Amino acid sequence: MRTNTIDIITLGCSKNLVDSERLMRQLELSGYKVTHDSDDPRGEIAVVNTCGFIGDAKEESINTIIENGEYKETGRLKKLIVAGCLAERYREEIRKELPEVDEVIGVKEYVERLDVQMKRVENAENYTAYLKIAEGCDKCCTYCIIPKLRGHYRSVPMEHLLEEAKRLAAEGTKELILVAQETTLYGVDLYGKKSLPELLNRLSEIEGLEWIRILYCYPEEITEELIRTIRDNTKVVHYLDIPIQHASDKILKNMHRRTREAELRERIATLRREIPDIALRTTLITGFPGETEEDFDILKNFVKEMRFDRLGVFPYSQEEDTPAAEMDGQVPEKIKLQRQDEILRLQQGIAFEKAREQVGRELRVIIIGYDPEHNEYLCRSYMDNPDIDSLVYVDAGEYHNELSGDMISCRIIDADGYDLIGERI
Repeated sequence: MRTNTIDIITLGCSKNLVDSERLMRQLELSGYKVTHDSDDPRGEIAVVNTCGFIGDAKEESINTIIENGEYKETGRLKKLIVAGCLAERYREEIRKELPEVDEVIGVKEYVERLDVQMKRVENAENYTAYLKIAEGCDKCCTYCIIPKLRGHYRSVPMEHLLEEAKRLAAEGTKELILVAQETTLYGVDLYGKKSLPELLNRLSEIEGLEWIRILYCYPEEITEELIRTIRDNTKVVHYLDIPIQHASDKILKNMHRRTREAELRERIATLRREIPDIALRTTLITGFPGETEEDFDILKNFVKEMRFDRLGVFPYSQEEDTPAAEMDGQVPEKIKLQRQDEILRLQQGIAFEKAREQVGRELRVIIIGYDPEHNEYLCRSYMDNPDIDSLVYVDAGEYHNELSGDMISCRIIDADGYDLIGERI
């Protein structure tokens, strides 16, 4: 056990990661040595920043708490703190069922403690950083607990975001990834209008930033101004994450989503017409209450026809305190998983075809690592979000002095499943 040392373990989404980075900076300024997601935590204090969104995330959070609780029993740990979404949702249950936990800090309290103007600790891969532009959500989808956990939608003032982005760029960040529960509504509460296009344009003026990536864009909130900004601003990559969840009008209505199949088709067609090389990612839910074979067939046909570049699928998770949990027609777990697998197999074929279509294309990529065994760089293109999307493998050649975070140009010469093979140009 190392005295005056705190281990922080971050679970869940990139928004949680930003919260952890702010906390790490705060603790460092208070005189603590902080490690993050260590493979061998040995600090005297551990903070588990939890996720409580769906069943699998809750299970991971609980297992991580129990594991760190065992460190207390062996004397490797003096104090265990649980923070974040799970703590907000199950504060009393954690205190009752997990006596090894010393302090429980709900996400609302946790976020309020972290000044958005405070510097964040530099991460190990500081060439890529997340910028959380808002907190909370007002959409109230029937399957989602987030509004109850994180509160109403609250945009971060633009001047604070610009200052934070400038600090990140000065510390070496080249790729800035904008996140929120919903990025497309940014600024409505502060400025009376959707201000994401303005934010993008002002961020692009910051020296050192080369790529700006946007995640979590609700389709009904994508404006013509936003599309033009993505198209015309050379620093905003042609990549958009659009969580649509389903394509059946009946299911979308029961989910309390604001779009229907025809609107989704129109929005996707517009994006591809205005930005022909745009990479579109989406997420879907299978087995939502009341989903019939007919509803599922609608979803399958939609996936076939839309040919998303990137796609994730989750079986519906029945979460207490959500309207969907009480709906009739709960789908058996086996069928949820079968339908998830069917969509994934369908999308795999589409993704492999799209990868082969990239052969011959010239791409600018960011280096994220080097494989000495094969003498090749591990890279990402503008089409690839960190950790969840594909890679581009580029032969390093005779000289390989580039570092992680450097950007190089390559020509795609082959495809290997989801991934691309490139050569330097």
